Amino acid sequence: MSERQNGPLLQVRDLKVYYHVEAGAVKAVDGASFNLRSGKKMGLVGESGSGKSTMALAMMRMIKEPGRIEGGQMILDGIDLVSLSEEQMRQTRLRRLAMIPQGAMNSLNPVMRIDRQLVDGMIDHGITFSRDERDDRIEALLRSVDLDPKVAKMYPHELSGGMKQRVTVAMSIALEPDLVIADEPTSALDVVIQRRVMETINRIQDELGLAVILIGHDMGLMAQSVSRLAVMYAGKMMEVGDTVDMFREPLHPYTQLLIESLPVLDNKGVFSGIPGITPSLLNPPPGCVFHTRCPKAWDLCREEIPEFAEVAPRRWVACHLHTAS
Repeated sequence: MSERQNGPLLQVRDLKVYYHVEAGAVKAVDGASFNLRSGKKMGLVGESGSGKSTMALAMMRMIKEPGRIEGGQMILDGIDLVSLSEEQMRQTRLRRLAMIPQGAMNSLNPVMRIDRQLVDGMIDHGITFSRDERDDRIEALLRSVDLDPKVAKMYPHELSGGMKQRVTVAMSIALEPDLVIADEPTSALDVVIQRRVMETINRIQDELGLAVILIGHDMGLMAQSVSRLAVMYAGKMMEVGDTVDMFREPLHPYTQLLIESLPVLDNKGVFSGIPGITPSLLNPPPGCVFHTRCPKAWDLCREEIPEFAEVAPRRWVACHLHTAS
């Protein structure tokens, strides 16, 4: 793993990812920007359809037609991923950045044993080892995610959902990349297994010094898991900042409403949601994309797109309440 002492490991600058359909361009990610330092964990949060998973696929350069990366940069340790050839990007995946997929059930080959699936990526990247070295590496990977080495000879259908998810975690760290993107890694698991999987990811991050992007919609999970938080809505970045600061004083009304939607023990049975629905990414509303649901919207919000600006050290927001002169 490369060591980086100064500056961010990852810089995403004005990234645009559009899906071109017959009716026009669906702006799934529209001008998103953020930085991530080496060894840190960042959360990417928002409602369904906000562009989170598209962002993850874009960083892995796995956007398929009719989708395209329309513009922007994704600079990983000085290398712009957007400019790499397909072969260069293939070699970069797993070695420099890797992904823990959302659906472990569908990510593993059902007719291959786990040991074969763990080493396939390493072999594809030119790593050769003897039979004993291979078995030792597989055992080490499985133990690192709290799985018995006997799992190596099993097929995916013989594993529980939590065990499958741990296998995908082991696959993602096989070559000890600089950055791991975890796309809702606990979405299909019960709450007890969710906690165990997150504990595994947190421990591995500490042991290997990985940078992690955790994608999800659960603000409660984010509060417990990440040191920095990016809030997305309708393809745009709404707010980015340190997690403690954002929970203490959320600046964007959308961030405020997401936090207020968390259940509170003092008010059992009382739930708070965000009224309205997310706008069409094909025909977004003029001005701020959130103004149709925002309780603090005013005339300027309906007319002009707010600038995504740094309003305090390491604190960015796209809201006229904080950026309008």
